Amino acid sequence: MELKGIHHVSAITANAKKNYQFYTDILGMRLVKKTVNQDDPSMYHLFYADEVGRPGTDLTFFEIKGAGHTYPGNNSISYTSLRVANDQALKYWEERLDQFDVVHDGISDQFNRKALSFQDHEGQRIVLVSDQSNQGVEAGIPWDKSTVPQKFGITGLGPVRLTVPDLEPTKRVLQDILGFRESGSYPAYEKGQPDIQVFETGEGGTGAEIHVEVRDDLSKERPGRGSVHHVAFRVADYQELSNWKDKISKERLANSGLVDRYYFQSLYFREPNGILFELATDGPGFATDEDVNHLGENVALPPFLEEKRNEIEKNLHPINTTRK
Repeated sequence: MELKGIHHVSAITANAKKNYQFYTDILGMRLVKKTVNQDDPSMYHLFYADEVGRPGTDLTFFEIKGAGHTYPGNNSISYTSLRVANDQALKYWEERLDQFDVVHDGISDQFNRKALSFQDHEGQRIVLVSDQSNQGVEAGIPWDKSTVPQKFGITGLGPVRLTVPDLEPTKRVLQDILGFRESGSYPAYEKGQPDIQVFETGEGGTGAEIHVEVRDDLSKERPGRGSVHHVAFRVADYQELSNWKDKISKERLANSGLVDRYYFQSLYFREPNGILFELATDGPGFATDEDVNHLGENVALPPFLEEKRNEIEKNLHPINTTRK
């Protein structure tokens, strides 16, 4: 069994409408699914991705109205990366972020790649990374109806950074249980801190990396709007997911058991530093219940919630997501 890379990252927003405007109008991603949190249908769950929502391209958000500020710290998913095709695309994005008054840190080097760090309107910490020298997991294809020219568009999820107080427990789960390989390191952003360790799975590269930052000087993160809820890793199919369940259970890691999310099947567990991991299958995908040309335009519900549609939609503030 081998994980194929990053499947999706799920984060928190306090306002679904403003979130939709930022990630589609400014970042140019496609909303491929407008649905609800299946565990709490009173809140939106929005999925942004490439043209058809390929696995490895999904950045998702739960809307928690009234969510307070995030107080960044340890035991957290501290940065999410988004891939772009090359260094030239990063220069485009530097100018675009300036155009929309999005504060950023300028283009820098990160693990032998060019990168551009910024925060969204709620403080979500994001890094755009260049795929110019990437030879690993294949990127997605940006939507040709995006607000961003396709050649500069976001092609998927890049490395996810974890911040933890102790490397070894997380390293053991990544390597000994999930099969990641240690592939290098790069200097920490804070003086006096250990190098950031890089782990990869599958074909490796930007779409299959976890970066682990060790900080002994931080308190535990207090999550809110702008924080990340969990990261999911790609599994080929349901049978392999079932095998992973058996393996993780034998390691005595408490887990959710197999969960049918309709668009994929999942398994959830926390590693010892408290970070929530999910394993998710590549299929069946977001076109299961919507035409691919109209993804994300209406509220989509899995069959087991369909009978509650009227009640669910009454509790949601309408968002016009029909794209011209």
